[in-house]
Amino acid sequence: MSEVIREGDSTIIIPGMSVVASMAEDFKKELLSAIHTHDGNLVIDLAGVDMVDSVGLGVIIAAHNTLIQKGNTLEIINVSNDIYGLFSTMRLNRRFKIEKAQ
Repeated sequence: MSEVIREGDSTIIIPGMSVVASMAEDFKKELLSAIHTHDGNLVIDLAGVDMVDSVGLGVIIAAHNTLIQKGNTLEIINVSNDIYGLFSTMRLNRRFKIEKAQ
């Protein structure tokens, strides 16, 4: 289960584990719950996440599309170099803000 933090007009979700098919359904429910229960932007903090697979990407993109419909934005922070490379290859950095880990 992800950690959920409300900060100002944003909701921060920290999955704390790889965003892969085996956990994607639960993660999707957590994201949609955060989107529908709190108006504002969504931040996904990928600190401690080693891997994002195609199913995980699909969940993140679906969350982004839902947020856009509501007039809100998605930001992904603390992204490892490998995952940042994946997002860049998929050109997702053109759809929402992605910030590398320090």
